[in-house]
Amino acid sequence: MIEVEVHQQLRAFLREQGEPYWSHHLTMARLVARALRIGRSALIQTGAPSGYHGRYRLSYLVPILMWKGSVIVVAPESVQQRLLMVEIPRLRQWIDTPKPIRTGDRWVSPDFEGILLTTPEAWLSDRLNGEGRFPTGIPTIVDGVDDLERWVRDQLTINLQASDWNDLMLACPQHTDEIRDARVQLTKAIFHHPANPYECYLIEQPEQEILDALHQVLPSSLPVNWEHFFRQAQTEGQLVWAVIARQLGQFSLHCAPTEIASSLTDIWSQQPTVLIGGALDLDSDAATYRQKIGLSDDLTCLKFSLDRQDDLIQLYQPEGVPMPNTPQFQGALLQELRSLLSASTAVQGLSVILIGDMPLKAQVGTVLASEFGSRVQVERTCLDDNGILVTGWEFWREHQSVLPAPHLLAIATLPIPSLENPLVAGRVAYYKKLRQDWFRLYLFPEALSELQRAIAPVRECQGVVALLDSRVIHRSYGNQVLAALSPLARINYLDASLFTHFHTTSWQD
Repeated sequence: MIEVEVHQQLRAFLREQGEPYWSHHLTMARLVARALRIGRSALIQTGAPSGYHGRYRLSYLVPILMWKGSVIVVAPESVQQRLLMVEIPRLRQWIDTPKPIRTGDRWVSPDFEGILLTTPEAWLSDRLNGEGRFPTGIPTIVDGVDDLERWVRDQLTINLQASDWNDLMLACPQHTDEIRDARVQLTKAIFHHPANPYECYLIEQPEQEILDALHQVLPSSLPVNWEHFFRQAQTEGQLVWAVIARQLGQFSLHCAPTEIASSLTDIWSQQPTVLIGGALDLDSDAATYRQKIGLSDDLTCLKFSLDRQDDLIQLYQPEGVPMPNTPQFQGALLQELRSLLSASTAVQGLSVILIGDMPLKAQVGTVLASEFGSRVQVERTCLDDNGILVTGWEFWREHQSVLPAPHLLAIATLPIPSLENPLVAGRVAYYKKLRQDWFRLYLFPEALSELQRAIAPVRECQGVVALLDSRVIHRSYGNQVLAALSPLARINYLDASLFTHFHTTSWQD
């Protein structure tokens, strides 16, 4: 049976290579092998976000190399390159298999019996739009489903840029004046909104009426982008918004579904799918995550725990910090950051300060730069060895893989999506309309996912995470936040000895 063969081969390979020990390698490999054999889908949480080490990938590569049938692996190009240049060549020296491996945005040929690596964009575009580029029924591994919702939203979002207005006038020359007038009216209406840090605004009734009036005078045959936009914008449950480039005096229009589950439900029945992510849900059955992406109950769910010895973080959580929504918070935050940075100066290493609030991020960056000099940079990757990076969540998520693991990660507030962001407010309004718990189903899971992803590099060196949001202490959901951060050792003091372990670990690495 393939599960036994995979277990034996992987165990022997790990012993021979002296591979860094991950206690769940064999269990995960057997589960993937079983999914291939019986054609049953599975959802696997590896414990840490998928970019963190990628240490689990051997656990699905061995089964798909040994499996006699065809397999599709859906993974970002950066992951594909790692698989093709490092992981697969190592395994092929150990596992004698002639199985062909190809990359591409469509199935190779009807008689191809091998492994095809493709991107999430190519695979989702095919499945969502019925393009027929990938056959049904072929077992599929989707690696990195921490980002699945973002991938799907990117595919389902219709975007109209400045160039699309020119295309529309070229396609409908007899309506050039109406198109130009509508564009001018929309520009005035959209720029009339009060400025916000996100530079985006939900399309409200006045703007919608301008678009509707334009649509009524246009012919039925339009450029594809416009056809899709008008059709989708008139569908129930859509978010329509504008993003402005204030200095250029331009705007772009966007339309996307508020929820993605209904778009994905039919996809999962087209083939056995093994979805692999890091920290998708607090619970092993991932009920909230499955609801969000339209997964049925008919699949195997497994969640691996992190290793307390190798993945431990030191958590500093001071009491007495004012609530984030009070005037006293900024002063207390700066005082805590000064203490943390002073305690960490004894060792070389990167310090990261995560602040989601855009104005607060700029203010903190300015104050700390005046005290700590050029060591402080706001959202830049060119940093000193002993640099201090002040950053928002998105920048850190995009660049943490190319930056050194920080010995200190200070978190000002939990990354709960802000209701001041019009797109967040629009999604919350959708949940309220359905009388659903918008905090439990949307805001809180988003925060936990972002939090777990952000601290993953700190686990490499068992560094210090400072959580300065006192809501974790005083709110009922605080225990769930701590569960998401586990394994951890709580500390209530600050001195240089806290960072000594990081210094030793970094030197040994």
